[in-house]
Amino acid sequence: MKEMQFSIQIHATKKNVWNTLWQDETFRQWASIIDPETYMVGELKEGSEVQFFSAANGYGVTSLVEKVVEGEFLLLRHSADTQQTGKQTREKQWTGGKESYTLTEQDGTTTLNVAFEVPAELEEYFTKTYPKALERVKELAESKG
Repeated sequence: MKEMQFSIQIHATKKNVWNTLWQDETFRQWASIIDPETYMVGELKEGSEVQFFSAANGYGVTSLVEKVVEGEFLLLRHSADTQQTGKQTREKQWTGGKESYTLTEQDGTTTLNVAFEVPAELEEYFTKTYPKALERVKELAESKG
């Protein structure tokens, strides 16, 4: 796995950015830039599992919510690769990887830092797509502003 990190400044409150990241309607808009028609199943509550799926291709990942500080921090650990909306597992490409979201706010501007581990063969793809997804988060959060 290769660790990647991205950061973006958003002219919106932490609460607004957090809601943009994790409310279903806006989550689908930014996450689908990474993987078409992505949606999340489950609740971001410590100790629970959430699943991220692409409705376009049926692939996804099941993740354990390791830590949540509402509006500030989320740490996920990918526990299984899934396909067919979670009914089957697939090759363990993502299993064991971590993904975190850290939000800090100063004077009405929120810095969103995202760190995650990706399979080495997907590094180039994420280098191209993840900044576009974060730009979409920025647009959505600032338009709610």
